[in-house]
Amino acid sequence: MTIRILINTSEMEMTPHLKEYVEKKLLKLNRLLENLDEARVELKFNSSVRSASDKHVAQLTVRGKNLLLRAEERSEDIYTSIDVALDKLHRQLEKFKGKHMRSREELAALAADAGVPHPKEETPIVRRKSFLLEPMNEKEAIEQMQMLGHEEFFLFQNVQNGKVNVIYKRRDGSYGLLEPEIR
Repeated sequence: MTIRILINTSEMEMTPHLKEYVEKKLLKLNRLLENLDEARVELKFNSSVRSASDKHVAQLTVRGKNLLLRAEERSEDIYTSIDVALDKLHRQLEKFKGKHMRSREELAALAADAGVPHPKEETPIVRRKSFLLEPMNEKEAIEQMQMLGHEEFFLFQNVQNGKVNVIYKRRDGSYGLLEPEIR
């Protein structure tokens, strides 16, 4: 199966060479893990950033069956940003693939030793927490996040659309909003 590649640019031109470069690199990822469905590439030139080393941004998101990986890199050259982000994705895919192959092999070995069917894998979740989602707007969610001392993210029900959203703090101190969609 061939991976579907979607490339978007912001404040920069998509040249045929750049498009071919990205597609060629991403097709190599598909060889690593065959069940990749889609790769989204966001390439951006950020002229408002002071540091030249942060002006070119490459954000890569790869989706597959039970898989969602994301990598982002900033540098003074878009090709460098792409390469480093791809290296990060490659390591994430290797780690994912290694964990899943190892767990299958371990389960098979345990089952063979014990003479029983495959035991269930233990979950890596060490703590579970449930809470009531309060309907609020985005500004209220940021205020609530700050009051609770949550430095990374805050989950809430958005009154504008009725959906569960996540407010998160970005590296530059601004906030981002995640609006999940179901396939």
